[in-house]
Amino acid sequence: MNFDYFNLFGSWNLVIGNSDHMASQISHIIYAQEYFEENELPPEEKEEFILGCTFPDIRRIDGNIKRRDTHLRFYPLDLDFENLTPFEAGWKFHLYCDMRREEILNQYNFYSMKYTEEFCRQPAKMLEDRILYDRYDNWEKIANYFNDVPIISNGINVSKESFELWYSILANYIDKKPDNNSIINFFSKQPDLALTAKDVVAIVDKLRKNDKVIEALKRVTDEII
Repeated sequence: MNFDYFNLFGSWNLVIGNSDHMASQISHIIYAQEYFEENELPPEEKEEFILGCTFPDIRRIDGNIKRRDTHLRFYPLDLDFENLTPFEAGWKFHLYCDMRREEILNQYNFYSMKYTEEFCRQPAKMLEDRILYDRYDNWEKIANYFNDVPIISNGINVSKESFELWYSILANYIDKKPDNNSIINFFSKQPDLALTAKDVVAIVDKLRKNDKVIEALKRVTDEII
């Protein structure tokens, strides 16, 4: 399966502007673990793949990085990683999963459910992170890797400071299962999200009471590969 940006959104402007169509970081790591179940990689390549699949949203902490820089990188979007480094493969995988996730949720009419569209869909993404966290049991290893992250060439002139800061923020976020406090703290490090943090977690609490919402979010991981 592959995705064509134009067929999905109709124009580059909609692709660039539509930051709603993406998962959050824990979910992306869980998707990667699902990929590894079917595609064995050496341990060091898995680490770089994980690094790549959590890289594109670095733009949230660095205003010099534009969405077009991180999210219009590979074409078409599919699971063909030939001639890509593990980091690039993870990066492409992130973009693929953003599109595939949206397709799955639309199949289940997810956005017709109450509160799923609130705050640019951030509450649903945070709830998904919360739901999926227990599917992996070695978060400490990834957090340690992120806290001592290798600087990898990425082709978009991300500064060493931004690169290290982003993964430090992620290390702190994934260190334990997300709760209201950790979500607020995670948002506080991202200028565009900081002011909505408390409102977002309030909606997360409402979404958690809807079994259909939870079931649809679980189906994403089950069907994404």
